[in-house]
Amino acid sequence: MEKRKTVQELQTEVDEYISQFKEGYFSPLAMLARMTEELGELAREVNHYHGEKPKKDSEDENTVAEELGDMLFVLICFANSLGIDLEKTHDSVMHKFTTRDKDRWTRIEDEGGSINEDN
Repeated sequence: MEKRKTVQELQTEVDEYISQFKEGYFSPLAMLARMTEELGELAREVNHYHGEKPKKDSEDENTVAEELGDMLFVLICFANSLGIDLEKTHDSVMHKFTTRDKDRWTRIEDEGGSINEDN
């Protein structure tokens, strides 16, 4: 079984890959454009597999997983280029969701008929 990588290991792996090339990371604006392009490709795949627009026979057989992988790579490149530690950022976001937004959504255990006191 292959060892799973931490987010920090992913960021290091991408940085080692990009560091091989003189060009290095793209500028933040170019990175954002690239991420937008990848998001469009992801949207297209989701629409093909889960929406109303089937693929044409002439179109490549990409998958949602492949497009998510491309998005992840560009996101890591973006974070690395700006010196952002995605593990710390993730922890900060999760703290926000578990504190500020803790009562925003209906918990599965609350569906049994119990009423939130905020309602």
